Amino acid sequence: MKKHKGAAAVLVLAAALALTPGCRKQQAVISPDIAGSDEALFKQGEQLMKKNPDKALILFRQVMESFPQSFYAQRAMLAIADTYFQKKDEGSLILAAAQYRSFLGLYPTSPSAPLAQYRIGLCSYNKMLKPGRDQTKTEEALAEFKKTVSMFPLTEEAESARAKIQECENRLAEHIFVIGEHYYRKRSYRPAISRLTDVVMNYPLYPEMDKVYFILGDSQYRQGKPDEARPYFTKVVTDYGNGKYASKAQKKLKEIEDAGRKKAAEKTPAPQKQ
Repeated sequence: MKKHKGAAAVLVLAAALALTPGCRKQQAVISPDIAGSDEALFKQGEQLMKKNPDKALILFRQVMESFPQSFYAQRAMLAIADTYFQKKDEGSLILAAAQYRSFLGLYPTSPSAPLAQYRIGLCSYNKMLKPGRDQTKTEEALAEFKKTVSMFPLTEEAESARAKIQECENRLAEHIFVIGEHYYRKRSYRPAISRLTDVVMNYPLYPEMDKVYFILGDSQYRQGKPDEARPYFTKVVTDYGNGKYASKAQKKLKEIEDAGRKKAAEKTPAPQKQ
């Protein structure tokens, strides 16, 4: 444990605490001995993280300012990010992400680096909106989780990030699908096909793909393109035979076959009378 020999640390800490509510009580419990010890400051900050995060932040910053080369300075930097992260409001999550990035910049090989990177993703993940609304935060979270996997592939954080990646992709797929379904219901089939094709191409693990394929097929069918519709209906029947859209797709395939036979019969010339 390192000791700070001068009184400067006590004065700086007192000035910082004076800016926060309840500062007189805080000053009363911090002795010069604690203010001059990196370990004591850090441990007291840890104790205050949940019940008084603002005071904890002051203590952690004091460790970094007074003992910049200390082992506890590195831990304090991460603790500042964690303190903001646990507050969960939007402003605090922005500050947490910035602090985690600073930590990674200074300590890229730290054992805590995977956690810092993963929590950058969580900062955006915790601000994601429902699928029907803007998905900027979902895209941000997805990018950071993918970075976690690529940078730290064998860690527990990478394993957690992989699950979050699928969740983010499903949310993005749902967002696009909702738009495509809206166009489909309005009988605007071309934009519906465009959106739904996007889901098929980019989010193949979306859990409601049978519905996507069926609406894609039906959009093509209603545009008078049975040949383009047939593969989608067939996909629903063969790959999702137990799903609720399988019987609907089977009926559509029968309609296409019946229409094809009728058309072929109309083209066949009638036999000439002898």
